[in-house]
Amino acid sequence: MPKVFFSYSHADEALRDQIETQLALLKRQGIIDVWHDRRIGAGREFAREIDQHVESDEIILLLVSADFLASDYCYEKEMLRALTRHDAGEAVVIPVILRACDWHGAPFGKLNAVPRDGKPITQFADRDAAMLEVARAVRSVAERFGSVASPKKSAQDVARSSLQGALSPRSSNLRLAKTFNDKDKDEFRTEGFEYLSRFFENSIAELSKRNPGIEATFRKIDANRFVAKAYRNGRSATSCTVFMGGMMGNGISYLARETTESNSHNEMLTVEADDQALYFQSFGMAVGRGNRQKLSYEGAAELYWTMFIEPLQQGK
Repeated sequence: MPKVFFSYSHADEALRDQIETQLALLKRQGIIDVWHDRRIGAGREFAREIDQHVESDEIILLLVSADFLASDYCYEKEMLRALTRHDAGEAVVIPVILRACDWHGAPFGKLNAVPRDGKPITQFADRDAAMLEVARAVRSVAERFGSVASPKKSAQDVARSSLQGALSPRSSNLRLAKTFNDKDKDEFRTEGFEYLSRFFENSIAELSKRNPGIEATFRKIDANRFVAKAYRNGRSATSCTVFMGGMMGNGISYLARETTESNSHNEMLTVEADDQALYFQSFGMAVGRGNRQKLSYEGAAELYWTMFIEPLQQGK
């Protein structure tokens, strides 16, 4: 069974955890084993443990971000040695682009990166879909190890075969401008609303569990509207209505009260597009949030959830 080593900056630990979760089925099926520095036990020598895995693990994931590139340890101790083993056919190195950064000129810039075309995971509207691409790349490489392994094959033979079959050299600079029609935008908005609905429902349930004296409720009114409300010691503390449409007609609106109205809002998300992807953008009406960022489903959900929970956090 090939072992997968995570080379990453601790600033990206949350993203590493999410990628590891996507690899869970591969671990359950006995296709891979996974290791990173958080597995180092008490009393063990940190540098020696990492060096051992960099020198022996068959699949090495470089979790690339500006923090990764800025880390002397990640760059010099892990990445450069991993690439030496890759070039020698002793391991397979897969760059995983987490966040936007100038990585094409790095020593691993010659390799196929995931997600496709080197698009950063954090720029995907659906991060799970991006991380699924990572899991599929790992599965492809790992299964090639299994398919050619035999008592007569050395680890070098296995790695070289995997290299040739799974990571054939090509440029990752393949991105062309895309266009999005009204149907694409409508589907994005509908899927985004469904994500918001699930996000609020799950967050409401957890909010009540974790905070004594807080009772929170979630009601899906219909396919286009839901209501959330929270009580502190039985007294109403915060509420909101999130609904499709609103004054502009083509967005997802937030109103800081429980209502059946659709002709006003405290904030609104509209569907926008650049030459690569669809995204949400807020009007910036909420105080302190007028930065007009490109928001994924998750980013949009976090924006509205923050508006909902702030009165509770501020004791209003």
